[in-house]
Amino acid sequence: MAASRARFQRPRHFDRNLVVIGAGAAGLVAAYLGATLRARVTLIEAARMGGDCLNSGCVPSKALIHAADAGLDFAAARARIKAAIAAIAPHDSSARYRALGVDVREGHARLLDPWRVEIGGEVLTTRAIVIAAGAAPLIPPIPGLADCPFVTSETLWDLDALPRRLVVLGGGPIGCELAQAFARLGAEVTIVELAERLLVREDDEVSAELAQAMARAGITVLTGHRARAVVRDGSRFTLAIEGAEGGRHLPFDRLLVAVGRKPRITGYGLEEIGVTPTARGTIATDPWLRTNYPHILACGDVSGPFQFTHVAGFQGGYAALNGLFGGLWRFRPAYRAVPAVTFTTPEIARVGLNEREARDAGIAHEVTRYAFAELDRALIEGESEGFVKLLTAPDRDRLLGATIVGRGAGEMLAEATLAMQNRLGLRKILATIHPYPTRSEALRAAAGLWRQHHASARALGWLERLHAWRRGSG
Repeated sequence: MAASRARFQRPRHFDRNLVVIGAGAAGLVAAYLGATLRARVTLIEAARMGGDCLNSGCVPSKALIHAADAGLDFAAARARIKAAIAAIAPHDSSARYRALGVDVREGHARLLDPWRVEIGGEVLTTRAIVIAAGAAPLIPPIPGLADCPFVTSETLWDLDALPRRLVVLGGGPIGCELAQAFARLGAEVTIVELAERLLVREDDEVSAELAQAMARAGITVLTGHRARAVVRDGSRFTLAIEGAEGGRHLPFDRLLVAVGRKPRITGYGLEEIGVTPTARGTIATDPWLRTNYPHILACGDVSGPFQFTHVAGFQGGYAALNGLFGGLWRFRPAYRAVPAVTFTTPEIARVGLNEREARDAGIAHEVTRYAFAELDRALIEGESEGFVKLLTAPDRDRLLGATIVGRGAGEMLAEATLAMQNRLGLRKILATIHPYPTRSEALRAAAGLWRQHHASARALGWLERLHAWRRGSG
């Protein structure tokens, strides 16, 4: 992937070992690790420290979900969101990172060449650069959209009143999470999804469980529908949609656009110096997170392939290591076990392959399914919906993937992730004492089911004869 650098003059000396562009999860970890390793590091952020996760993503959305679940009204929910951001903000603040030894700059960075970064009129020379610019909500080219009161996952938090009628465009994790939260707060919510089911990357039965939960919450779900246009009639707006049975118009007070996110790869010099993009619109990187310039690295949402905060932070550390020690050592991140959680009710958590992916890829597998209706803790709480589904290699206890649907699924997923990451089979989980009564026992119970299904009939017959002999041995 190496690029031709002949048209640029490499500095003889450098002001910095590392310049990090973007102070979200990936950039913060890269800067933190660089400073910890005693490198001279500059961290540049054009907007707010903490990036999308703190200010418009994970933190406010999960605070909203928690407030809605607690029965708060919209005003109290907004206060809870602000309090959550304020409580976490010091962890990501400029003051904290400066105290750690990071040179934090607030402003717009621009690459002048592969080694020179301009910020606020000052030009910094650096041996390595980490691009961690993140992603922004994707705005589809729908006629009339620009002139209507629409919001995204970034601008939603500026609402000062609960919309009476909310239409959510997109049935992915963000759309589903926010739809449920606003329905609990009292809004009339409709989800419009182009695919034939919600959460299209999950198994069919997972989508079905969530669709049932949406119906119970009073949310209208219109899958298999395409948004055609936003129609205005004075101060009133409707979304024109079309499905297999024809078209219809959905009136709304607010339209939430949640159809995906677009990596931020333009506007700061990458095009001018020739950093290569991919067909997906991300920055192209090799397995060590290097671009076509080996000393320029990219991580997090801007490069993918996963748009998760925890993966961004994971990659940020590797990007810093490869930037600081490139030419001496290489550090390759492994994605053996990447967990993902959708914070709906029921909660949906997954690591590794699901059944649909394994089948489509032609990967041989076995499925073990354990229902929460069999779990004591779930019965105690009266919340027994959901299941644990494990994929294993045929006749082996090696995990290929795990899907958990139900209360606390995200917390329970950690054990399956640990097992996959460290190649611990189901026998190891089964041999581990789990506290009673807890939901964590569900994974052990699923491992027990797998063990029962793989018991040797020949060995069991031998044991039966052994016990009979011992009973008659006097």
